[in-house]
Amino acid sequence: MQVLIVESRSDLGSLWARHLERMGMDVTLCDNQTCAIQYLATHDVDMILLDLVLSEGSALAVADYANYRHPDARVIFVTSSSFFSDGSIFAHAANACAFVPAATPPDDLAAMIEHYAEV
Repeated sequence: MQVLIVESRSDLGSLWARHLERMGMDVTLCDNQTCAIQYLATHDVDMILLDLVLSEGSALAVADYANYRHPDARVIFVTSSSFFSDGSIFAHAANACAFVPAATPPDDLAAMIEHYAEV
């Protein structure tokens, strides 16, 4: 399974990546919109783990581009803020399948990735 992680905080993104790799997933880590879109333009992905608040660029632009290039890829949004806490993210990103706190344990994220990739 090909997973793209888009997370500005390298320590958190690396933690998630190492955990998913140990579970046998192929993981690419990007830290901003430009990196993510360049990757999506040339590679297939099954799942995207995307921080809603990127330090450079827009998570919604990444999700929108992914929806165009990879319509079957699903996006799990993570956040440390209260943006979209009302669930409206699902109205803004057609490929959104989950919206969870950034503090979600890596085991839980991995289980969600496996689940939504099979749906």
